[in-house]
Amino acid sequence: MKLTLITVGKIKEKYFTGAIDEYAKRLSRYCSLEILETPDEKTPDNASAAQELQIKEKEGDRILKLIKDGSYVIALAINGKMLDSEELADKIDKLGVNGCSHITFVIGGSLGLDERVLKRADFLLSFSKMTFPHQLMRVILLEQIYRSYRITNHEPYHK
Repeated sequence: MKLTLITVGKIKEKYFTGAIDEYAKRLSRYCSLEILETPDEKTPDNASAAQELQIKEKEGDRILKLIKDGSYVIALAINGKMLDSEELADKIDKLGVNGCSHITFVIGGSLGLDERVLKRADFLLSFSKMTFPHQLMRVILLEQIYRSYRITNHEPYHK
């Protein structure tokens, strides 16, 4: 299985890059992982709704160019469906069993995802009704994907 993680913005903090590298290394025994970063747009203080929409559209253009044809797209969205770890593991496993060889996860920038990206997604996933920084969300998502593979393979992992 090939997994692609498309994210808006770069990770600058070493504590995040260290965690991301660790989960990428752990995942390498289960899947092929590719992390693609696209630049985020600077949001001016007191940006208008129109400016925020324009920023999301620019970021959306970049994201959509990175999504490969035929890939199953899971976009992280606050209004998406919440799954527990076992349900996420089951979803990833069933996609593979049903012939899906490429899953793309998308994490938006600070303003969220453009409507076109949400419409392109095959599944909207929410981790919480709370908002998290996209840098931290990248770590959380990779940890949950790793946990999913451990669950699917009946391997121990702390609860």
